[in-house]
Amino acid sequence: MTEQDGWPPKAYKNLDFLNSTEARTLRILAEYLEPQDRFQKMGVKDTIVFFGSARISPRKIARQRLKDLQSKMGEAKRKTSRMIQDLALAESGLRLSKYYEDATELARLLTHWSLGLPGGRRFVISTGGGPGIMEAANRGASKAGGPSIGLNISLPFEQHYNPFITKELNFEFHYFFMRKLWFVYLAKAAVIFPGGFGTLDELMEVLTLLQTGKVGKKIPMVIYGSEFWKEVINFDALTKWGVISPQDLDLFQFVDSPEEAFETLKSQLTQLYLS
Repeated sequence: MTEQDGWPPKAYKNLDFLNSTEARTLRILAEYLEPQDRFQKMGVKDTIVFFGSARISPRKIARQRLKDLQSKMGEAKRKTSRMIQDLALAESGLRLSKYYEDATELARLLTHWSLGLPGGRRFVISTGGGPGIMEAANRGASKAGGPSIGLNISLPFEQHYNPFITKELNFEFHYFFMRKLWFVYLAKAAVIFPGGFGTLDELMEVLTLLQTGKVGKKIPMVIYGSEFWKEVINFDALTKWGVISPQDLDLFQFVDSPEEAFETLKSQLTQLYLS
């Protein structure tokens, strides 16, 4: 039986209600149940999460951006402070582009290894779904011929989903905390590349969950790029001041190459989940 013209809509079809404050609980629940349904249908049980900046570009793009700015500076009769600042950012962007290439290669290595595992066990690459390091990881999984997940978030700027995510595993979240739940709930390992506030938030969120035992499993944490991270966060100072315990530093380890990260994760995932 179809609804007749002029009849009031059923509650679950009333968009004004579903988008209201009163229906917030339903929207939160939907961001739990709908991804759960899709993950089950796709057979996704284990993920390796990649965190990192949305602002890091592929090397080719970063190099061209710097070249264009250098050319513009050379032609300018007067160099403004904005031009000098843009040039410094472009130089930093070229240095950071190394991490885009490394994230692509690491995701490729992990996906290739996972696809060859016996017994149907798969570790699927999962990212925040956007550009930068997220795009790089999804690209690497695609290069290896495997699926990958994108847990995107609606933001007024910067965030748009990248083209390398598996279509059936491309998600769009409104609530940060529900997105974080799906990052951690299926995670069997995490790799943290250089990033800003968002990446720092994700890193500290997972470390806190592991430190406090709120996650009932072990999640190997690999922090990629010791040059960047040891300048940004002084972990040793946290132990010196007594705000974390020395053993808390065992929750993660630094790596500096795709090969080192791959061997570290392969060894720990095998020991924890495949043995």
